[in-house]
Amino acid sequence: MSRERLSVRPATDTARPVFLLDTNVLLAALIAPERLTDEALVWLRDPGNEILFSAVSIWAIAIQRSLERDGFDFMPEEIERLALETGFRELPVRAAHCHSVARMPWHHRDPFDRLLVAQAQALPARLLTTDRLLTRYSDLVTLVARA
Repeated sequence: MSRERLSVRPATDTARPVFLLDTNVLLAALIAPERLTDEALVWLRDPGNEILFSAVSIWAIAIQRSLERDGFDFMPEEIERLALETGFRELPVRAAHCHSVARMPWHHRDPFDRLLVAQAQALPARLLTTDRLLTRYSDLVTLVARA
């Protein structure tokens, strides 16, 4: 499996459209981009697009790491550093991002994924995910896993 990293993207303040990466897409983009669709790779490499990763994902990675699961050897600070070096921008969690979670149907039980959907809706941004269940929440959610 190729471990080719995405090339560094120049930082821009007015980049549009805006894409938010879920945790699995963030990890794939940084560690194993071959797991993503060609379309997703085009979006990620386009310097005209703003690519965001959420503090929610770094938190989820930290929890997974602390559980010492087999095969999960990612350190949250390393993923954050790689994401920033790649040109992705961090999206903090704001109270306003959380409001819509109270009204969301329970298509998905993972609180991290539910908050990522809420953040995408609040911005708005297109949420890139590998989780088919999340597509039930919004047209802003796009599945980008290779079949």
